[in-house]
Amino acid sequence: MSGHDQTRVAAGLKAAIHNPNVSEEAKERAQERLETMGAAHVHPSSHPVGTVDTTGHEANRVIGGYKAALHNPHTSEEAKRHAKEILEADGYTVETPEGVSETEHQMRVNAGYKAALHNPNVSEQAKVHAREYLREHNAL
Repeated sequence: MSGHDQTRVAAGLKAAIHNPNVSEEAKERAQERLETMGAAHVHPSSHPVGTVDTTGHEANRVIGGYKAALHNPHTSEEAKRHAKEILEADGYTVETPEGVSETEHQMRVNAGYKAALHNPNVSEQAKVHAREYLREHNAL
């Protein structure tokens, strides 16, 4: 599978296994392929900051894109479903924690981006992304 990021392939296979719209036969093939690859459960920490996949994309930025898609009002429901599948297959919890309102959740997300703006260990590119996100959500 040259040219493919093994982590992303494994995440896609895991998403297929958990997708109710995928046939049992396809789920079995996906499971067999995962076993052949020797893919264990992929945890988010397997994407340290700066990790670049074979397409030249930073893995943590790709995951961030899927997370952003879940909260973007301009993203279709189909795209949100796909993003959720990918994130869950990669070990992320995409539901708002129990007892936390959507407003409070959004405040926490905004606070994280604001903290990034003041963190000297955050790259300028990440700070630009944080500013863009905060502007899009009227939080800057």
